[in-house]
Formats: sequence, structure tokens, C-alpha cells
Amino acid sequence: MLKVQFMFYATDMKSLNMVAQLKHPVFHLLQETAQELGIPTYVVGGFVRDRLMQRPFKGDIDIVCLGSGIALAKALKKKHPKAGPISIFKTYGTAKLPIEDIELEFVGARKESYHPDSRNPEVATGSLEDDQNRRDFTVNAMAISLNKDDYGALIDPFNGQQDLKKQLIRTPNNPDTTFADDPLRMLRAIRFATQLEFNIVPEALASITANADRMTIVSRERCTEELHKILACPKPSTGFLLLEKTGILQHLLPELTALKGIEEIEGHKHKDNFYHTLEVVDNICPHTNNVWLRWAALLHDIGKAPTKKFIPPTGWTFHGHEFVGAKMVYRLFKRLRMPLNEKMKYVQKLVLLSSRPIALVDVQVTDAAVRRLIFDAGPVLDDLFTLCQADITTKNPKRFTRYHDNFKRVRDKIEVVEERDRIRNFQPPITGEMIMEYFNIPPSKAIGTIKEAIKEAILEGEIPNALEAAKAKMIAEGKKLGLKAQTPNDA
Repeated sequence: MLKVQFMFYATDMKSLNMVAQLKHPVFHLLQETAQELGIPTYVVGGFVRDRLMQRPFKGDIDIVCLGSGIALAKALKKKHPKAGPISIFKTYGTAKLPIEDIELEFVGARKESYHPDSRNPEVATGSLEDDQNRRDFTVNAMAISLNKDDYGALIDPFNGQQDLKKQLIRTPNNPDTTFADDPLRMLRAIRFATQLEFNIVPEALASITANADRMTIVSRERCTEELHKILACPKPSTGFLLLEKTGILQHLLPELTALKGIEEIEGHKHKDNFYHTLEVVDNICPHTNNVWLRWAALLHDIGKAPTKKFIPPTGWTFHGHEFVGAKMVYRLFKRLRMPLNEKMKYVQKLVLLSSRPIALVDVQVTDAAVRRLIFDAGPVLDDLFTLCQADITTKNPKRFTRYHDNFKRVRDKIEVVEERDRIRNFQPPITGEMIMEYFNIPPSKAIGTIKEAIKEAILEGEIPNALEAAKAKMIAEGKKLGLKAQTPNDA
């Protein structure tokens, strides 16, 4: 494998040979197949960039052909015994072919032109130079030859290697043209800067700011895909700060930008909940790769903007912000075309409960309060505590330690109560069918009333979570409703 030092300090960087990075047998088979068809072929994009940076191989490889990429994909499939089913996209002249642990995407070299109201280009056959010119960033515009005469040669017309060395995101051409043509590239620039820990060059950053309104023509699905990738980074705040600075965040997540700012009335201030939120997201990342838990961290305070109120002499309040925020999650997910299924409900639940453990550390923790938290949180309890501990952003060391110690006390209490009362996956000891059979009644409101009374009695500690105690409670509640047992013996 090439050493990073060799890449950065080679005397003639454009002559750098990448044969050592083409170890996978598929590259040689590609070279043979392309030569038989007379199609000059190159590896481009992320594979080249990541190999130069010695980043882990992600499994996808982009191939550019000076000819038909579909024809090359079909020919390679015939030659490779382990090739999977081929996917062909005739409109764009592309094909995808999985082979063992990799996925190859083939495309014919092309040049593009764009209409101002669409990011879908008009495509024409082009040269390798044309294809590299249309790439988004210099670090993604490098190519490796798979041709016999110069196999492994690095073709770097925009000094992408230098930008890798300097850790810069730069467009191959005028950034205004690049971003106006395809506004998604602005979001990709911020995502790459966050992933790679690079800086966007000033002229590109200024162009993103100037063209931020162009994000309105990008599909919500593509925007969400990039937001997911930013959230998956070790330090997502880098990306969200850039999104806010350039004005893009207002188009995508106005619920977050609404949190920005500090107000002061009669000497009372509240914290800037936007920057606090980004701290929480960064805090949670070392403890989870679950992108939906990271979404919960990002959205846990969005209800504070609409509920903010100054009440003298107390100061600022955000009463009910968890409930309001949970309802906002649905609208946000729907707008961004995110799944309105269990993933959305998971985020909603965490937002709704995000202050519950914090409230428990401020009072004498009772068994009943702990049982209710265990019951209400259910399977998200551990993730809820991960979120709440990430929510501790105080810079005061003594407070930081005290808050964490309090959370540990609540966790210990939860373990004791859960082991004794088995509330985590609570199932009522008495079912609706048992109530109907005992009192010989059809489905009715009374059944729900009795079940709710049993649940409340268990959570409050009035009765144990056991069948006999629950049955006695059922009988007592039935009598209150004027119900009688099916037989005298049962009574």
C-alpha cells in the first residue's frame, strides 16, 4: 500500500502510479475486458480519493468509459463467475454490477448542461476531460487508468492531491457555476468537509451562501440522505454550523434555526438552544452509531422555540416543549420524506421523554416514579439515558460531576425496581379476555377501565405485578362498576 508521505511529497504528483491500489482481481479483469472491446476505461471519484487518503474501502467503485459503460458491464458479467444481477439505467447510460464484496457502477464519459429550474442535466457523450470537468470537487475528480499502456496512472487535472494535502474542498471550475448547475453539491461540500475534516475554500463557501436559495429545487430525499451522512460523522456540529452559516439550514431544518439566539428581559437570559443542541449531538456520538438516536439528540429541544415565554419574576420558561417537540417531529419527518414508521415513533418518544430522567434527579426518587419511567420508556429506556447524559453540557466541573452522579443514582434505582417488578416489558397480568370471561360481559368500555386501574395500581406500588394480586384488583374494580362474577363460586 502506498504511504501517505509518498503521496504528499512525490516530486511529480501527476505521474504518481496507483498500481498498488488496484489489488482486487476485478481490476485486471476489467482491463482485459475493456481492451477486448476497445473501450478506454478509468476508475474515478471516491475510490481514488479514499485510496490516496488510505481510508477504508467502502465497497463501491465508479468506472468511466470512453464508450458504452452498459456494454462493458454486460461483457464483464459474462466473464466473472461470481457477478450478481446487472442493473441497467438506459436513460442515463449507466449500469451497476455487484461482484462478491464490491459494487461497480459504469458510466460513459459525458459532458453536461443544466436548466436553471432543474438539477437533472442534459447529457452528451464526452471525453475523460469533459467527465472530470463535470465532477463536484477536485478531490473527487481524479482518475486511475485501467488501460494497458498506462495501467495505474493517476490523472489529476485539477491538483486534487494538493487539495487532499491541504485538506481543502474546492470545485474544479467556478463554484457559482458548479453550485448553480447542481445545488445538491453545496450540501455535499458541507458533508465532505464534515466527514473528511476538511475546510471549504473561501470562494466556494461564499458561493454556497450566495446560492443557498437554490436548494429549493433539490428533492427532499436527496437532502435527507446528506443530512443522514452528516449526522453519521464523529462531529456533526461541524456540518450543521456550516449549514447555518451559509443559510442552507433555514431551508432544510427551520426548526433548528429558530432555536438560535439569546434573549434578555429584566436581567433574565436563556441559553442559546441552537448551540446547546449541537453540543448534545456531538456528546452523544461517541456512545452510539444509531443515526435515529442522533436525530433524537438533534431534535430534542425543537419545541423550545414555540413554547418560549417570559414569566416575571421567574424568568424564561419552555413549558410543555417536549410534548410540542414530539408533535413537530412528525411534521419534520413528513416534510423531509423520512420514514413515518417505527423509526419516527422512536425519535418522537425520545423527544417526548427527554426531560423525564432529568426531573427525577432533582427530587427524592420514589419507586412509583421509577416504575412509571420504565413503563413509559419501555425498550428505549437505555437510549433515553444516553440522550439525557449527552444533554449535560455545563462547563462547571462540579455541576458536571454532580449531574452524572445523580443519573447514576437513578440508573441504580431503575435496576433495583426493574429486577423486582419486571416493568420494562410490562404486560398486564389480566387480559381483556379474562375480564370478559370472569364477568360474562361482551367487549365494552368497562374492560378498558378495569385494565387501566390494574396497571395504575401496579405502577403506584399498590399491588405487585403478579396474577393473584391483579385478579383481586380486577374483582374490586368490577364491583365498583356493578359487575358480578359469572358464578357465585368465582365471586
